[in-house]
Amino acid sequence: MMWLTKAACVGEDPELFFPVGSTGPALEDVAAAKRVCARCPVIADCLAYALASGQTTGVWGGTDEAERADLLRATGGHRARGTARRAAA
Repeated sequence: MMWLTKAACVGEDPELFFPVGSTGPALEDVAAAKRVCARCPVIADCLAYALASGQTTGVWGGTDEAERADLLRATGGHRARGTARRAAA
């Protein structure tokens, strides 16, 4: 996970990426976390890691839990790096 040292989230509050709940302030945190991801040079690596390791909570690679589940369903559960790169673009 050498890519992690280049991630835009380094130094950010980790709680921003793992909000509690799914309404109100939690939605604001998800949006803020995704803004951090949008400027990240390793967003595709992060998303590939999340898909490959089955991360079911939080914002990873610019996606939330539901978006990652949709990606996995769309690819038949294949956690390919190419899928992550396309989704991150």
